[in-house]
Amino acid sequence: MNIYVGNLPFSLTEGELEDLFSEFGAVSSAKVISDRDTGRSKGFGFVEMSEKDEAEKAIEELDGAEVQGRTLKVNEAKPRENRPRRPRY
Repeated sequence: MNIYVGNLPFSLTEGELEDLFSEFGAVSSAKVISDRDTGRSKGFGFVEMSEKDEAEKAIEELDGAEVQGRTLKVNEAKPRENRPRRPRY
């Protein structure tokens, strides 16, 4: 199951994100999304967990949890919409 994690602390690393979710089961991947121009975290990411029940438990426990002073928003990720690319100037 693919999980969206929002309102991440900007200093949180992918390793720390994986550690946070690995408490609930096996994590296939953890990705913090960063700005392509600055490389700075955009404050959200995605975690992939293979076991649906473990992923649901992680969502239940971590949604609203505080990490480094920020309240996480955690839910099942929705499929990405196809949207037109913005031109880069």
